[in-house]
Amino acid sequence: MADETSTVRPPLVELRDMHVAFGGVKAVDGVTVDLFPGEVVALVGGNGAGKTTLIKSLSGAHPADAGQILIEGQPVTIHTPRDAKSLGVETIYQTLALADNVDAPSNVFLGRELTTRWGNLDSSAMEDATRKLMARLNPKFENFIVPVQSLSGGQRQSVAIARAVHFNARVLIMDEPTAALGPAETEQVRELIRQLQREGLGIFLISHDIHDVFDLADRISVMLQGKLVGTVNKDDVTVDEVLAMIILGKRPGEVTIEDIAELH
Repeated sequence: MADETSTVRPPLVELRDMHVAFGGVKAVDGVTVDLFPGEVVALVGGNGAGKTTLIKSLSGAHPADAGQILIEGQPVTIHTPRDAKSLGVETIYQTLALADNVDAPSNVFLGRELTTRWGNLDSSAMEDATRKLMARLNPKFENFIVPVQSLSGGQRQSVAIARAVHFNARVLIMDEPTAALGPAETEQVRELIRQLQREGLGIFLISHDIHDVFDLADRISVMLQGKLVGTVNKDDVTVDEVLAMIILGKRPGEVTIEDIAELH
């Protein structure tokens, strides 16, 4: 009989024993997290906890000093954002980094424009591809030929996500994706994230919004002062228990009634 463990798929991403220091300050100190296909792992913690620095080691924005990154079980080297993109790792920052003065198709293909055989921009092909992509990701999106600066926050987030996934992203890093959005737009972005999950992407979600975390995440990894407090299944913990991890650095089994009272 075949060994059952041999059929278990490795995580999509593993960050093993990661270390990043700035001068004498250990911003990330021996952190290990992983992410599976079709899963959202929320990275949470207060300001200065190290979560953004950790994820920059995966995005190529700031390589780690030590540790190992594996993609689908294979060790990889990521020194630059280009390295990350070549491995299917895309990052959507809070600022979105869109070109405000051009339309959605131009943003989706920014830097990777389609051209005709005569070398001219093939605007119709880029618009057609963007329409097909949006039909899959956000069927309500209709503003294809206006500058993205005139779009709502939720629609702009849709454009940024479309750009990331069009070029075969397998791993998406999302930094505060619903920050400064209203309730309707927040729900629009949440539905986008659920659609990406259904398509098998793995998503690292950095968020200060505990409601976003509990609405979207499968697992929650909590950092405090550069260290990993722990990773928990969302369905196994309460909001108070996660807050105790974030603020007090205590895992769910260590939290007392007094601790919970202190949080409120």
